Amino acid sequence: MRLPDPHRSRVVLIGASRYSDPALPDLPAVGRTVTDLAGLLTEPPYRLVPESHCTVLLDDGDLRTVGDRLRAAVAGAEDLLLVHYTGHGLVAGRRHTLYLALPDSRWEAPEFNSLEYDKLRDAVLDSPAETKVVVLDCCFSGRAVGDSLSADPPGGGPGPIDRLEVAGTYVLTSAQRDQVALALPGEEHTAFSGRLIRLLREGVVGGPELLTVDDLYRRLSAVMAAEGLPAPLNRGAGTAGSIALGINRAFATSAGPELRRRHTAAVEQGRAGDWTGAAALLREIVDEQTRILGAEHEDTLRGRQSHAHSLGGAGSPVAAAGLLRRLLADQLRLLGPDHADTLRTRQFLAVNLGEAGHREEAAGMLRVLLADRGRVLGTEHPHTLRTRHLLARNLAFAGGREEALALLREVVAVRERLLGPEHPHTRRARADLAEVSRVRAVQ
Repeated sequence: MRLPDPHRSRVVLIGASRYSDPALPDLPAVGRTVTDLAGLLTEPPYRLVPESHCTVLLDDGDLRTVGDRLRAAVAGAEDLLLVHYTGHGLVAGRRHTLYLALPDSRWEAPEFNSLEYDKLRDAVLDSPAETKVVVLDCCFSGRAVGDSLSADPPGGGPGPIDRLEVAGTYVLTSAQRDQVALALPGEEHTAFSGRLIRLLREGVVGGPELLTVDDLYRRLSAVMAAEGLPAPLNRGAGTAGSIALGINRAFATSAGPELRRRHTAAVEQGRAGDWTGAAALLREIVDEQTRILGAEHEDTLRGRQSHAHSLGGAGSPVAAAGLLRRLLADQLRLLGPDHADTLRTRQFLAVNLGEAGHREEAAGMLRVLLADRGRVLGTEHPHTLRTRHLLARNLAFAGGREEALALLREVVAVRERLLGPEHPHTRRARADLAEVSRVRAVQ
């Protein structure tokens, strides 16, 4: 069981909510279903793929455009290809061929203006993706009743589900061949996809860490049976059913507090002097946070920060600085430049650069950080004072002792006033001031 690589995977969402043929009733719930599903599958930190890898074809009536964009997405998938359709299912011809209705489809003659399932099947088969999942939220019974997602051509009937199988893939349908798929009055999504969205959004309490397509099928079957809704059907080949379509958010919700507790304990272990042990523990915690919460979750980013800082404390400032540079780029993108964690990473990076011997670069970074922290937090905030203190230390090592002395005098004065003369931070600043003064006197 594993999550697919988001950068090597593709999602295609096809839906039709409006129809020009009066025989095909509009399905307003389809529009909201496709839009919300796209947002859910691309939403950090739980996203299945980035937004650029999710192709949405909603109410596109041009069969050529649909085909071209479908083929482009299919060709780009290397790990997972997920194709989801919701709308009217049309059955026609002697072989009871299934057609997926588009806005300009015709109830009586879908052959020339609808997406033939066999064509979709062939496109999926041509994909280099290791795992292929096709989800069809339409019915095969051929009967249109109220808001059902089907229309039946005169004399037609549904074909067997076996005709929908795709070698090496997993096919999940919203109804058995003799049932209709529904859009229930008052619900904003179609019945089947709405419950799929709910499972992905809320998770399964007591369920596994990752939700595979098989897990989702079993849960959907139970939920829809309990509500008296059409039962879904599935067909899988090989190991396709074991691919995860998302992190179980209910599992992540329960795991998050425990991971935070372990993170805090590891940080305290480092502060107590065991930086090597703390670094090893934090590496394990970051791996679990990435897997359970997602690589872009704030807890995961904070875990990466603590892990890098602990490496520096364990005597590996170069390795720590490398990790912190990569983390900083992610934090700037996800959190913004003024977020407290982003500012802290900048300070940790400067500290480790200084410990690695790059005192002038560290002093330059701390000088800019001091201005930013003063702007965001205030000039007498403890974090701002800490940055000023660190800048003074690096300037002293880099030969800027006069400026270092001036900064340290400011730090000592403010800390004596705010914290008292015997506070450990005050005493540390006073000791550094005495040391820099002594070195200057000797020279």
